Amino acid sequence: MIRDDAEALRTAAALAEEFRPGASGRDARRELPRAELDRLTATGLLAVTVPAAHGGADVSAATLAEVFRLLASADASLAQIPQSHFAYVNVLRQQGSPEQQAFFFAEVLVGRRFGNAQSEAGTKHLQDIRTRLVRGEDGSYLLTGVKNYSTGALFADWIPVLARADDDLLHVAYVPADAPGLTVTDDWDGMGQRTTASGTVELADVAVPAAHVVPHHLTFTGPQLHGALAQLLHTAIDAGIAAGALAEAAEFVRTRSRPWFESGYDTAAEDPLLIQRFGELDLRRRAADALLATAARAVDAARADLDDDSAAEASIAVAAAKAYAGSAALEIADALFEVSGTRAALDSLNLHRHWRDARTHTLHDPARWKIQHLGRYVLNGTRPPRHGLL
Repeated sequence: MIRDDAEALRTAAALAEEFRPGASGRDARRELPRAELDRLTATGLLAVTVPAAHGGADVSAATLAEVFRLLASADASLAQIPQSHFAYVNVLRQQGSPEQQAFFFAEVLVGRRFGNAQSEAGTKHLQDIRTRLVRGEDGSYLLTGVKNYSTGALFADWIPVLARADDDLLHVAYVPADAPGLTVTDDWDGMGQRTTASGTVELADVAVPAAHVVPHHLTFTGPQLHGALAQLLHTAIDAGIAAGALAEAAEFVRTRSRPWFESGYDTAAEDPLLIQRFGELDLRRRAADALLATAARAVDAARADLDDDSAAEASIAVAAAKAYAGSAALEIADALFEVSGTRAALDSLNLHRHWRDARTHTLHDPARWKIQHLGRYVLNGTRPPRHGLL
């Protein structure tokens, strides 16, 4: 059991060092990190956002973001797996009944993991959710639909499913992973984040008691931080990828790169042109980290005093950090080859995993729309929408 923010950070830093050496091999072999995820769970790190009233550490958003940044700097796929876990712990914090909170927070505290069954392929747009909860005469539900990109579902004890009820409003059904009628298929074949097992969840008349259904639509009827917190963790993953790629580039240049013959130096690390480029890249990395920290503080400030203004400030701060961190991760992961030289392109070294992870992860939602909301906010004072993606 982790008791406070400081212990959470120490634990995450230690786990990152433990997971780092095997990250490249797991990616190359597409070896799912079950043992590593079990190790992470056993530390208590997945329970750190359980409210103090229920026995959890209730760490700050700033701490949680740094936990994700540290883990992603070592293994971006492994860091991505629990992102939805924390998002759906937060759904319970916001809209769970006292009985639901007592039950599910107790589950999290003893090491149960939440997965994700949210997105659907082939629909009109991202929020065109067609999975249905049909209520029976006894008040329970039957759940039917197909979900894609279900990161974490394969490793989960409970799978939160985003669905529409008879009133067409959004609910989250928390379904046991072994429920009859529920199938999880590991059919993810993305070029990056290869070991997240972000495959398909099929639901065929899955029985769900009313006690396991949360009215998620109520989250968006007033000031909310659901989207800001979820996006903050995505931002931390991008910042972590940037940090991991830069560290590996520096190590490669120090130990394996040859100097360009025109430089006149004995080692590549002495080349002033490479030194200049590393300085530019580190500036990008530091800026991404700084924007992440600023966004996390804005989320914490809004939590302490939530209203329309503080919620808007938090969402805008997270949007800015996410837009910047994504581009920084892509630039640094690409520049790894520029500074390291031809040998870095060998497939056997698998240095391209950083770029593949960054390119895949940054496709979750478009930065261009985040920048649109930034512009509207700064120019016209228009608050960002409450749709859960800012």
